[in-house]
Amino acid sequence: MPAYSANTFHTPRPVAFLLFEGTKLLDFAGPLQVFCDARTRDGAKAYDVHLLSETGGCLRTDTVCQIETSPLAAHQDAAWDTVLVSGGRSAYEAMNSEPLRDFINKSSTSCRRLGSVCLGAFVLAAGGHLSGRSATTHWDGCSKLSADYPDVNVQDDSIYVEDNGIWTSAGVTAGIDMAIEMVRRDLGPAEALRIAKSLVLPMVRSGGQRQFSRALAAQASGNGDRFGDLIASLTENLRNRKSVAEMATEVGMSERNFARRFSEEIGVSPAQFVERLRVEHAANLLHQPGVHLSVVQIEAGFTSQENMRRAFQRQYGVSPSSYAAKFAAPSAE
Repeated sequence: MPAYSANTFHTPRPVAFLLFEGTKLLDFAGPLQVFCDARTRDGAKAYDVHLLSETGGCLRTDTVCQIETSPLAAHQDAAWDTVLVSGGRSAYEAMNSEPLRDFINKSSTSCRRLGSVCLGAFVLAAGGHLSGRSATTHWDGCSKLSADYPDVNVQDDSIYVEDNGIWTSAGVTAGIDMAIEMVRRDLGPAEALRIAKSLVLPMVRSGGQRQFSRALAAQASGNGDRFGDLIASLTENLRNRKSVAEMATEVGMSERNFARRFSEEIGVSPAQFVERLRVEHAANLLHQPGVHLSVVQIEAGFTSQENMRRAFQRQYGVSPSSYAAKFAAPSAE
């Protein structure tokens, strides 16, 4: 991959989604929404998104929805910032498309990022783009990817993987996490967190909140961000209460300057951020069957069950017991 910086392309950065007949709608619709929602600091659109297919025209997805696309041939000489291959089981057929593979091969020499969602990893692997790299795909395809392409280091427990400019994600909604991380690297953690909040990621995916927490940790700790070590420490030690003054001391700032810079870079105050971490961890615990609220309260670092209830109401609009009733896994018979 070319050694481009995030600023190589002018805003809005051009993004291409490569689609094919029968592609899974949510594989590209989720990341598509992320890129279309992203804004620069002055409110301008951050990305110019294009939907491409081999022949162009109206494309059938795996749902009743059909998508209008532009033909690959019309964009052979375009300079892309990011090129993403969609997924779905029809990717097993699309990986044999010479026009699609040729387009990816040519794009890979000039784009800053090349990636795939879900089973789209097979299209990249077929073109040799994952050779010698770490990658992931839908859990149901990891074994096949390993068997068919033994030179690929398949990470079967990863939400997404980035290896020297090549990105791959796990199944379906994991593409959203990957897209948000791309936005974080381009536009900063505050914009990434704004989009995550607007998409209500912790609430719409049972179990997906673990994915959100991983993405949140990446947003805060990747690429040498100022507060990465602090947030990693907070995340790993939620039972230990730490004041804003103690946090400021840990990063070598005055309390006032720390609170201001943290809010600017992360998008929320230190106290609000810690509350979110506690609620997310508590929610993860409540996904398990038969977990008592008193145990969750202690493990998540809340001072009382009432304190936890109020935090859940602020973050999710429901009580912990109501959340557990809706999202907890059923007990084994």
